[in-house]
Amino acid sequence: MTTDYKVYKPTNADPAEAELRQRAVKRLRAKAGFWTHLAIYLAVNGFLVLIWFFTGAGYFWPIFPIAGWGIGVAANAWDAFGSEPVTEERIQREMDHLRR
Repeated sequence: MTTDYKVYKPTNADPAEAELRQRAVKRLRAKAGFWTHLAIYLAVNGFLVLIWFFTGAGYFWPIFPIAGWGIGVAANAWDAFGSEPVTEERIQREMDHLRR
């Protein structure tokens, strides 16, 4: 479940501040999206392992989707790091971090 937070530029705000806020919101959304991606990865690959287990197949064939998709999950984790919901406090904290 993704909530769309409107990124707005107040009329009296510094344009640099508004752009920084927009970047912070974008990063926070990417971080939250990573956890959704990871949950889907674990659920689907867990299901594939169960299929392998209950069919009695000798060779562990689920390693191929686990490894292949795992590369994508690792790349997503590299791009986005975090899981807390997007709140005004987190946006401000991210903006402070980006100012450094």
